[in-house]
Amino acid sequence: MNLEGRPQAPLMSNPRADRVRDVAKLAGRSSRLKTGRFLAEGPQAVREALSAHRAAAVDGGPAVVHEVYATEACLDRLPELADLASGVMLRLATDEVLAAMADTVSPQGIVAVCHTSTATLEDVLAAGAKLVAVLCEVRDPGNAGTVLRAADSAGADAVVLTASSVDIYNPKAVRSTAGSLFHLPVVTGADFTDVIHALQAAGVTVLAADGYGNVNLDRLQDLSAVRRFGGTAAAASSRPDGEDAAAEAALPQLEQPTAWLFGNEAQGLSDAELAAADHRVAVPLYGRAESLNVGTAATVCLYASARAQNG
Repeated sequence: MNLEGRPQAPLMSNPRADRVRDVAKLAGRSSRLKTGRFLAEGPQAVREALSAHRAAAVDGGPAVVHEVYATEACLDRLPELADLASGVMLRLATDEVLAAMADTVSPQGIVAVCHTSTATLEDVLAAGAKLVAVLCEVRDPGNAGTVLRAADSAGADAVVLTASSVDIYNPKAVRSTAGSLFHLPVVTGADFTDVIHALQAAGVTVLAADGYGNVNLDRLQDLSAVRRFGGTAAAASSRPDGEDAAAEAALPQLEQPTAWLFGNEAQGLSDAELAAADHRVAVPLYGRAESLNVGTAATVCLYASARAQNG
């Protein structure tokens, strides 16, 4: 096979070769921290990584992909991946080599070694972020990936993970993002207090997703719709019992720049994290479930903000 007309290096066939071992080591956190690289497995993740790499090259941003390894059968089946990989080192390898490199049993014939994000919260805020998801001690890779995917789908400007949250670059977390990891800035290892101060200094309202919060998300959505379509008179007529104009005015506005805090799967947000937020917002439960999974709660909250901001 002739990939982009370039001379081909010999087919990689030894699953015990040093290069193969080095790639496989990226399944471990210590190797990722040492090299600043991680592994994306399978056609979907590699496609998104390569697309992000191309976009970064056009914009003069940092490289996203370091190298790609694929089987000939995979590139025959999906030739667009070879086209996307133009300018990136692309090596052919056997199925045995791919299996030795990958964390999954079946990597579907292609893996990419990618660079971890260099995004900072300062860069995100300087770009005028309107919607940010902050993961506070979210430890499950699947949950973290789900929140990141929801943030991407809702058009969020960034995802921030505090220092005590899961490593979003571990193989399971990367897979659970379904490629969304390459679609928006991801800030990792952030200090919670610094994050809150930076957000509030930039005029971003910080909302804590809390099942016991005293602000009802449905009410915030209703008020956003009233402001959009009905005006102040309609807002006054829609007030529930016990809420006066001053109380209504004190409620956060979803259409304004907002950061949502999402907490640990078992304990939720800590008292200190709740206290740091500007408001504690509850997603109302109409059935018998005790609570929502953090990924589900994040999806509901982020889409509520997205609808208000894009309505």
